[in-house]
Amino acid sequence: MNSTTEVEDALALGDLATPIYLDYNATTPCDPRVVDAMLPYFTQVFGNPANGLHPQGRKSARAVAIAREHVAALIDAQPHEIIFTAGATESNNLAIFGLARGFGRSARRRIVTSAVEHKAVLWPCERLQAEGYELEILPVDDQGRVDLEAAAAVINDQTLVVSVQAANNETGVLQPVAALADLAHAHGALIHCDAAQAMGKIPVDVAHSSIDLLSASAHKLYGPKGIGLLYVRGGAHAFGLQPQTLGGGQESGLRGGTSNVPAIVGFGEACRICCELGSDESVRIETLRNHLEKGLVDAIAPLTVQSRSAARLPNTSSLTFPGIDADALLLNLPNVMMGTGSACNSGAIEPSHVLLAMGVSRDDAFSTIRATLGRFTTIDEILSATHAITSAWQTLK
Repeated sequence: MNSTTEVEDALALGDLATPIYLDYNATTPCDPRVVDAMLPYFTQVFGNPANGLHPQGRKSARAVAIAREHVAALIDAQPHEIIFTAGATESNNLAIFGLARGFGRSARRRIVTSAVEHKAVLWPCERLQAEGYELEILPVDDQGRVDLEAAAAVINDQTLVVSVQAANNETGVLQPVAALADLAHAHGALIHCDAAQAMGKIPVDVAHSSIDLLSASAHKLYGPKGIGLLYVRGGAHAFGLQPQTLGGGQESGLRGGTSNVPAIVGFGEACRICCELGSDESVRIETLRNHLEKGLVDAIAPLTVQSRSAARLPNTSSLTFPGIDADALLLNLPNVMMGTGSACNSGAIEPSHVLLAMGVSRDDAFSTIRATLGRFTTIDEILSATHAITSAWQTLK
């Protein structure tokens, strides 16, 4: 099969084997237990939690409160420090713009972030730069780790916020958030962490890491799409955050709009399950990830596993096949669902900004795919995927 249309036609006709999903960092399927928890709040308990004058509203409000407790427990926060949003993108925007628009911080005009952040952080920072803020973008080493010496050199008393992710969505590399928090706090600045990829995969402890603000999404940890959180240390009004969505004053006045009760309940249940499973799930997934990498490295001599020597998420592999176009490889793998870091900007395909920041050549960046495993990945799927990827590479090389 040589075209997207042919692959889509084959899928529609059902003449392909059962698909293997290895794109969990893009999104996860809802855990069936999450769906079961959500269902009553569509048709049975459907009241608006802002209305406490009747049982429907009170039951919904109680469900939201319980979910907030479950979400807070997963990151060692207090329930009143959790602000529900539509997802990590909104949370990142609320954190960055909310601080910049906040009262009492107008003298601080420097924003610090890293070269490997998600666009949901980079683009708001660039918007503030266009408005007159000073933007410092921290470099990373060849493994994708933020340079702490560079951070120490640019974080100063003019810094408003340092925004650095907990883990990268393409390489899985973990960043030294606690060390960056120490540098920021030494100058009176705040630390914001995009933890969309980390929460639910590795322990995230906001107290231990001294994080001031943290963003995450439910759909990255087997919850529903369209719901996320912004953690604010000390509560919604601790740092003078200004709301970016005005309405009915929900979420302590920081995010207006009728609460999405079913999604909030699903987010809470997803976090409860993650707490229940603990580290056992991560250990199992990391074993499968290592099996996949070993099988591919043994079979494909030129293959490079990006960031292999760095601390990574247990589920993430960034795989470079020199001389092979990543899109062509994926089109020859209609039964294995993975992703690339390439993006379409202004009508032109551009390679991953993450890989380029690590010093990976443009050619190699275009030859890199991302395989990410999850809760429902099996050893049989890993064995089948290894064989399929090897066969597709042999065809294309």
